[in-house]
Amino acid sequence: MPQPRAQNAFVDWFRQASPYIHAHRGRTFVVSFGGEAVADAGFPNLVHDLAILHGLGIRLVLVHGARPQIEERLRLRGAQIRYIGGLRVTDEPALACVKEAAGAVRVEIEALFSMGLANSPMANARLRVTSGNFVTARPVGVRDGVDYLHTGEVRRVDAEAIRGDLAAGMIVLVPPLGYSPTGEVFNLHGADVAGAVASAIGADKLIALVEGKGLADRRGRPVANLTPREVDALLARSKALAEDLALQLANGASCCRAGVKRVHVLGRAVDGVLLRELFTRDGAGTLIAGEPAEETRPATIDDVGGVLELIRPLEEGGVLVRRSRELLETEISRFTVVQREGMIIGCAALYPYPAERMAELACVAVHPDYRGGGRGDALLGHMERLASAQGIDRLFVLTTQTAHWFLERGFAPAAPGQLPAQKRAFYNWRRNSKVFVKTL
Repeated sequence: MPQPRAQNAFVDWFRQASPYIHAHRGRTFVVSFGGEAVADAGFPNLVHDLAILHGLGIRLVLVHGARPQIEERLRLRGAQIRYIGGLRVTDEPALACVKEAAGAVRVEIEALFSMGLANSPMANARLRVTSGNFVTARPVGVRDGVDYLHTGEVRRVDAEAIRGDLAAGMIVLVPPLGYSPTGEVFNLHGADVAGAVASAIGADKLIALVEGKGLADRRGRPVANLTPREVDALLARSKALAEDLALQLANGASCCRAGVKRVHVLGRAVDGVLLRELFTRDGAGTLIAGEPAEETRPATIDDVGGVLELIRPLEEGGVLVRRSRELLETEISRFTVVQREGMIIGCAALYPYPAERMAELACVAVHPDYRGGGRGDALLGHMERLASAQGIDRLFVLTTQTAHWFLERGFAPAAPGQLPAQKRAFYNWRRNSKVFVKTL
């Protein structure tokens, strides 16, 4: 009996999400959000989504803000609210409100993570949340004649303690507070704390949830990708960005330069934005990725889009066999990529047949702008070494239009009957690819 359309859609989504589930398992993510998120009626949904991430084997560090909670307490006490240059001047009455608000927010977050009602997303979750004095701080001091008093900045993060709690299966909660060796307490900005923690523990991702819908272009479409240099240029030319968004973008660029691999800036107003960003092909926010020097490395699920962009023109020209995104996602572990300044400029795949001690070299491609510089030869040499390390004695390729390139590099013509039995059974006679083999 045919399945209902909704069931088919669910199965399709789950299959599409599976490569991302595998890629994220065991990774460490730092997620930051403001006190506005905590005060929002939809905050339990965000906690449910975070619980899902934890259940999928992702190690979570949560950094929260408390600005609206602090300001509410200041107003109730009739105390002055002072911001200069985007920084709060934290006097004694303000510090008391900061401590009270941070404690209240922490308790509220812990309570939500303790939910376990039947038929709810948190049923049987049994999550443990830990917090502590992970951040050592120092005072901002006097700037342009203004004494910021108990406003501080991060001096050091106890990365070892955070890693220990994560290894014990806990969700780590870090408040916007710092402590000095003399026992003082300092009010910190949540974005600064999140960036410092992500850099100190070597997080795989920093995810910043901002107010509104995040960064969009002139047509209102989300800006999907930025490099740190592009962030710098954007902040220099655009003065209309919301303060929170501009701060998180600048912080994300700094974190990338400090070694954090990926920074995601997401608008928290979009329900389920975390799940959409992490488990769908198109994402839901802005990814800031670093700019490493050119490197040849194993491909990851994050490279699927770049590989598709690279090989699509070759597929359309009949040089390569067309691969769907779904197929590429399932086979991405077979690929090696050449990356330059965040862009995939070369790729190749290796499919071993251990019984015959052979392997297929497939999907060899170099971006047109980077051909002629020896990258194809370097990539081929890398793949040959990779095959040899796996006990492979012979490489074979199937090609329709690049025969001479492989002939010039030591491959010899062969018949389809010389292919491994499994590959021979699926040889496409209509495509009539030529077979070449090289002994390593």
